[in-house]
This record gives sequence, structure tokens and C-alpha cells, in this order.
Amino acid sequence: MTSVDGSPAAPAQAARGEHWWPVALAIVVVAVLHLLLPAKYRVNPAWVLPVVLLGLLAAMIVGDPGRIDRQKTWLRIATGVVIACLTLANLLAAARLVDDILSNNKLFASNAGALLATGGVIWMTNVIAFGLWYWDLDRGGAAARAHHPQANPAFVFPEMLNSQFVVAGWVPKFADYLSLGFWTATAFSPTDVSAIRPWAKLLMMTEAGVSLAIATLVIARAINILA
Repeated sequence: MTSVDGSPAAPAQAARGEHWWPVALAIVVVAVLHLLLPAKYRVNPAWVLPVVLLGLLAAMIVGDPGRIDRQKTWLRIATGVVIACLTLANLLAAARLVDDILSNNKLFASNAGALLATGGVIWMTNVIAFGLWYWDLDRGGAAARAHHPQANPAFVFPEMLNSQFVVAGWVPKFADYLSLGFWTATAFSPTDVSAIRPWAKLLMMTEAGVSLAIATLVIARAINILA
């Protein structure tokens, strides 16, 4: 692209702040996935977790409408509470599922499909939960990144090393952190994104460990049922 006088034009600046809808959609998906779990693995009554998640989400959107760029303490706390609630609920479900498998519980004794579906829901929620943690903790959160995009990154994305292919001032958005969560859960290791802060490395190790336990035990048990 060139300017009016024929000289190269400066690359367009990245819009400040990211949209709410990808994060909101992820939280709604988690609420729905939690309702799909068998009663034993849910927070009961079943409506409690979805109401808490969606209520806090609505409050955050009202408190920071449009793009995410308002740096307020209560918004940071509310975001952390939402992510902590869905993470703890899913870890509890994962722990109960692992315990049932290891104790040879008869809940899925003749239904490998239901076992795989339950394991898949917990695994998918795990990916979204850790994607949200990466998104919320890196560089102080989405609002902080909107104002100080280059401050103290915890993750090095390929776009940061190949800046000629992205707009000037590029910063990762939720989709980038969700992708990091997905590949950490499937490859059990860093792929194209490098963690450069100790807490980020420990968080990725935790996610990979949970994912490995769920995938290994669920698949092995399903094979045993089908055999």
C-alpha cells in the first residue's frame, strides 16, 4: 500500500481493545457444556453455575461496553471469579470422573459412548478454561494490553517474531490464547507459542497434566468396555 505521494504508507494500527463476543461466547459454551454433564459431575442445583457465570458476564459487559479497554479493579476481580468458578467446577468433574474410572465404578459399565461424551465435555471445558486464564493473566489482562500492548509479555507468539505479516501494534486476542490452550491440551507441550514467565509455564504444565489424565483414562476405559 502506498500513500498519496507514492511513498510506502505506514501499516494500519491495530484497533485498541478487543471485542467481548469471543470471550462471552466461550463462557456461554462452558455454561451449556456443564449442563450436559451427568448430575453426578455437575455443580448442583444445575442452574447455579450457569446463573453465576452469565450474571457476572453481563455485569462485566455493562461495566466495560464496546471494546475491552476499561481498567477497573472490580472488572479484573469479576473476570477472575468467572474463570475460577468454571475452572474449579470442571476440575471437580474431572476428579470425580477419574475416581470413578480408577475405582471401576459401574456408571459407564456398558456405555462407552456416554463415557467418551462425558470425558469430551470435561476435556473441552478444560481447554476453554485455561485459554481464559492465559487471556486474563498475560500482560495484566485484555484492558491492560489495549493500553500497553508491549508490556511484560508472558507468551511469545509467532506474530511477535514475524511482525512484517501483521498490523503494527499487534497484540494477541482471545482466539490466540484459546489456540494456545487447545494445542497445550492436545500436544502436551508448547507448539508455536513460547511461555517465558514461570507462572505461564506452570499453568501450561497443569493444563497438559489434566488433559493427559482425562484423555488417557477415558480412552483406556472406553476400549476396555468395548473389548
